[in-house]
Amino acid sequence: MKHILSLGAGVQSSAMALMAAHGEITPMPDFAVFADTQAEPPHVYEWLKWLETKLPFPVHYVTKGNLTEESLKVKIRKADGGERVNNLIPFFGVMPDGKKVAAIGRKCTNDYKILPILKRIKEELGINRGEKNVKVVQWIGISWDEIQRMKESRFPWIEHRFPLIETQTKRHECIAWMKKHGYTEPPRSACYYCPFHSNEEWRKLRNESPELFQKAIDFDKDLREVHKNHNKRMKMEVYLHNSCEPLDEIDFDSDEDKGQLTWDFKAECEGMCGV
Repeated sequence: MKHILSLGAGVQSSAMALMAAHGEITPMPDFAVFADTQAEPPHVYEWLKWLETKLPFPVHYVTKGNLTEESLKVKIRKADGGERVNNLIPFFGVMPDGKKVAAIGRKCTNDYKILPILKRIKEELGINRGEKNVKVVQWIGISWDEIQRMKESRFPWIEHRFPLIETQTKRHECIAWMKKHGYTEPPRSACYYCPFHSNEEWRKLRNESPELFQKAIDFDKDLREVHKNHNKRMKMEVYLHNSCEPLDEIDFDSDEDKGQLTWDFKAECEGMCGV
């Protein structure tokens, strides 16, 4: 039986990997896999490079491609020759009657995280198509305070394991463990333009990474433009922010925004993104 760790490069999966390196979670994973959407902030990639030096097992990088570019690609439907745009990321929208619609679509986690990881595992371990017997135990970094995110594997050849659930370890306890062992807290792992950012996270991006924030502004505008001009079936105007306003027109310094709680990321995540 092979043990493979899904590495999201956030707090939980990083702590889980280091706990395994310290022998606190056994057996030692055969390797870890990080799925790259090519839209993570630079500090996430820097963290991964550092983390690799602390692990006694290898980290494999996989990618399906550039999520940003693919989200803006115009494709032609074979059935009628019409244009379409892939709805890869969740976005918010305003219907012609003014009604706001929340978080339409969500293929990025499955297509750019889950499936590339599974593909690499199958390639590395020579798992045959149609395999019915469990060959792999996949470690997933969901913590005790996010237990509702647990999901069983959809494939018979792979079994999910949640080491942090087994030890009833919460997210803040992962951070405390890392500090106790002399490690710094991992950065937030998510695409820089993730629609599930809280206003606090958008403000932090604006203040600490103005170039990335400008890229998010540009991407927000490009999304609206490409769907308006090439996705006639889409009846709404799309936005990255849940207020359905352009990013560069939102006052992230308002009293309301400063008091906003962090977006309930655990409610939308499938267990492979942002941990």
